[in-house]
Amino acid sequence: MTTDLHYLTITEAAALIRDKKLSPVELTQAHLARIDALQPRLHAYITVTAAQALAQARVAESEIAAGKYRGPLHGIPLAHKDIVWTKGVRTTAHSKLLAEWRPPEDAFVYAKLTNAGAVSLGKTALHEFAYGVPGPDQAFPAALNPWNTERAPGSSSSGSGAAVAAGLAMGAIGTDTGGSVRHPAAVCGIVGMKATYGRVSIHGIFPLAASMDHAGPMTRTVRDNAVMLQSMAGHDPADPTSADKPVPDFSCLIGKGLKGVRIGIPERFVESVTHEAEVLAAFERAKGVLRELGAMLRAVDIAGLDEINDYGTTIVVYEAYQYHKDNLAKHPEKYGKAFRDRLMPAAKLTEGDYKAALGKRERLREAYERVYGSQIDVIVSPGRESGAPTMAAMMENPLLIRGAAHRMYNLSGHPAMVQPMGFNAGGMPLGLQIAAGHWREDLVYQVASAYEDATSWVNQHPSL
Repeated sequence: MTTDLHYLTITEAAALIRDKKLSPVELTQAHLARIDALQPRLHAYITVTAAQALAQARVAESEIAAGKYRGPLHGIPLAHKDIVWTKGVRTTAHSKLLAEWRPPEDAFVYAKLTNAGAVSLGKTALHEFAYGVPGPDQAFPAALNPWNTERAPGSSSSGSGAAVAAGLAMGAIGTDTGGSVRHPAAVCGIVGMKATYGRVSIHGIFPLAASMDHAGPMTRTVRDNAVMLQSMAGHDPADPTSADKPVPDFSCLIGKGLKGVRIGIPERFVESVTHEAEVLAAFERAKGVLRELGAMLRAVDIAGLDEINDYGTTIVVYEAYQYHKDNLAKHPEKYGKAFRDRLMPAAKLTEGDYKAALGKRERLREAYERVYGSQIDVIVSPGRESGAPTMAAMMENPLLIRGAAHRMYNLSGHPAMVQPMGFNAGGMPLGLQIAAGHWREDLVYQVASAYEDATSWVNQHPSL
């Protein structure tokens, strides 16, 4: 166990808090001190709620002392992407349009975590409304990658990724419409889960494209991720996309081993995408580890993956434009240029274009169901084609954000998670992605935890 409180895992800290060997107040103070020290360099937060965090920590400490322990998130300091509504606390979406806006209610996921006893450290930076790109006209400073501050920390849950990787929070909420939990996880060396579509309510979260939006946990370990998801998941009648399904024990298969687990490798798709050589070499090593753990690996082919970025973009920008078009017309100056440039082409899209894209999405879902239904348990692939690009390169070419590794699972709705897979020669993290059939987050965590236990990547932290 680490001696630095800010790098304790949630699981470690929870055991100490439960046994009254660690004070939630002490743990929260350690994180606030870490934020004070590194926020000027990393810009991971937009709003730090120090007074609220300490008040929540004191309540947690009193409850635990009185024998009212709520569970493994009680007294644990977390952060929240700044499109997650927090009643009375500034929620900006990293946009001038909402620079001082305070929500009238909490998002469902924030309320769930608060009810579990979690402490809120504040609101993390993102890309404007989860789709813009950092630029000179942005409302707040862009988050930077703690492994190298000249590098980007992913999109759009960039602040959440940077905060968790640097020990500025034990876990964080991110959102994922095309990979925006998993991309920061890959380039910041942490664990990010996008659960099955509908598993986690998006009520009280500013939408990008509601038919593809997900909220998910970002943590430093797989076990911690399962703990966070356990508290975030559940049916929400206020969210029409929320599934009315029971929440299982997501950790039930952790530690079960991989003997006999069937892993699909989308070899043709991986070969069709340009990857850095170091990523492919790390992926080969990861496959070797999975084989040594007893898993059975075989090639799988998902029809239609070569089209996903085109029609996926159509769905995203069409839905996002419907949400923003009135404000874009009334207050264009309150949006960053990059956001406007990325979204305005949607004004030319027709309902027919959108419906055609939805039809292709349905065929992709059917193709995945055929593979999961008869051939394999999980699909494993690189979590990103490269390490983090420089901030300058990303601002010059926003398409560097997108990549090809993630969007298929937003379109199909399947659970998918990225975890650390090593480092490139420049010392930047690389990621491994694991996906499973609908509602089988437990299988993702089974495979991911076995791989994590067999490697040492999660024990490495940025030198800050």
